[in-house]
Amino acid sequence: MKNVFDFLEKAGTYYLATAEGDQPRVRPFGTVDIFDGRLYIQTGKKKDVAKQLAKNPKAELCAFKDGQWLRISGTLVEDDRREARKHMLDKYPSLRTMYNEDDGNTLVLYFKDATAVFCSFTAPPRTVKF
Repeated sequence: MKNVFDFLEKAGTYYLATAEGDQPRVRPFGTVDIFDGRLYIQTGKKKDVAKQLAKNPKAELCAFKDGQWLRISGTLVEDDRREARKHMLDKYPSLRTMYNEDDGNTLVLYFKDATAVFCSFTAPPRTVKF
């Protein structure tokens, strides 16, 4: 999982896909963290993405860097612990202009039953499960 985290962190931006009914929705994200041995992302509870994940927690993300791309699919699970929210916001202090760990809006989610696939045009795919 460390290789997955490193790739996402170095890519800077990844694209998260969710479903709204039968309509796919994709948007850019940039937060990624490892906490308690799990891979986390962050958003706001008031956002459409949070509402979509509440109805269907299956998601996929994709990032591209240096001719390689990473695709992760799995279930995103909310971690409502204050320390998980604080850990993410401490890693991304610029988010504190919009969020804090006690605001009732900060949502941190971790991947469960995830499959990550590293791909490129020049090498066979490499799969990591976590």
